[in-house]
Amino acid sequence: MEGAFRKYGSFIGSMIVLFWSGSLVFGYSGVISPYWKELLGVGSGEIGNLMFFLLFCVGAFMFVVGKLQEVVGFRIIVLIGIFLCSLGLIFVTNVTSIYTIYLWGVINGIQSSLVYIPTVTVVQMWFPRTRGLVSGALTMIFGLSAGIMSPIFLLMFQNFGYVGMNQILSVLILATGIPSSIIVSAPRIEEVEVDLPSMTVKDSVKTRNFWLLWLVWALQGAGGISMVTLSIQIGLSKKFAISSAVLLLTSFNIMNGLSRFISGLISDKYGRNLVMSLSFFSAGISYILLIFSFDPVVSAVLTAVIGYSFGTMFAVSAPLASDCFGLKHFGAIFGLIFTAYGFVAGIIGPSLSGYIMDITGNYAVSLLYLGFFCIVSSLLIMMVKPAMELKVYNSRSGS
Repeated sequence: MEGAFRKYGSFIGSMIVLFWSGSLVFGYSGVISPYWKELLGVGSGEIGNLMFFLLFCVGAFMFVVGKLQEVVGFRIIVLIGIFLCSLGLIFVTNVTSIYTIYLWGVINGIQSSLVYIPTVTVVQMWFPRTRGLVSGALTMIFGLSAGIMSPIFLLMFQNFGYVGMNQILSVLILATGIPSSIIVSAPRIEEVEVDLPSMTVKDSVKTRNFWLLWLVWALQGAGGISMVTLSIQIGLSKKFAISSAVLLLTSFNIMNGLSRFISGLISDKYGRNLVMSLSFFSAGISYILLIFSFDPVVSAVLTAVIGYSFGTMFAVSAPLASDCFGLKHFGAIFGLIFTAYGFVAGIIGPSLSGYIMDITGNYAVSLLYLGFFCIVSSLLIMMVKPAMELKVYNSRSGS
């Protein structure tokens, strides 16, 4: 009975803390960025840099967190992360310059690392036979939270003002996040269902699989995360009303969340590579079609497809990585893969596309090259060969 409580308690606690973390990463800045632009008199490129700082910290801290969780445990790290979620909102309440927003991006990147890696690792340890399903369900909350909270953020902003909204959110995060963090724990040796063979960090970085996944997270990561800061700006540039422009971000985030469960579930049955490749290719085509769409509903559908592929990357990459490298050092290895998302995707995605929009006054170039990134990623992911596939291949070839 105790084991069942710890197992499902860890899963539920992980979902709650990821809900708040994801809503701040994927939804908050998209809704508030027009206010920041007006307040500070800055452009889309400067606001887009926020995601660079956020993702840079994700890249820098994911590996550290992956190693640290093996030493101090999951609960303490998640608890620190939820405190940073709350304190970050208090910090960014008094915006004096663009650098205040960038510093909030740093805090947000750190909290995301502290919450994401431990929770995704824990649920795979508790449910090793259905890693795609549980990873998808968990990360669904991470993405779907912003789809739920984006219109709520807007409503709170309109009714309570910027300061009031931040204060209310800060209290809610602590009130729900602290008890949720406390019940997150890893299974004991006797509670582990399957002991999967694992590679060391050193050996994993010598494989082609590692670098293919790294490139996918750089390119597809850029193609996905750019929508967080660009979607509302694109909607406004197409002369949509603010409510319709927010719909683009909302539809992106809803599918960003839902796809994590759907793709995670079907990847257990139909294969992780195929599921990811098809979704990435669809996103590439949607980016190109978005250039020619001037209807709010059609544009929302296209951003939803892009959100679907972004969520698929998050949900299916985790079990694909553990298929390739095992679970023992999953946190550290996946943290290294995340450096592509943190150090590269933020630069070539939100920052570069924002500056291109400022310079050209046109979103077409940005959408075109982001779509190209998605299509290339659809090809690269098919080249990844999980350990089981390599074992079968090697036995057939006699090697």
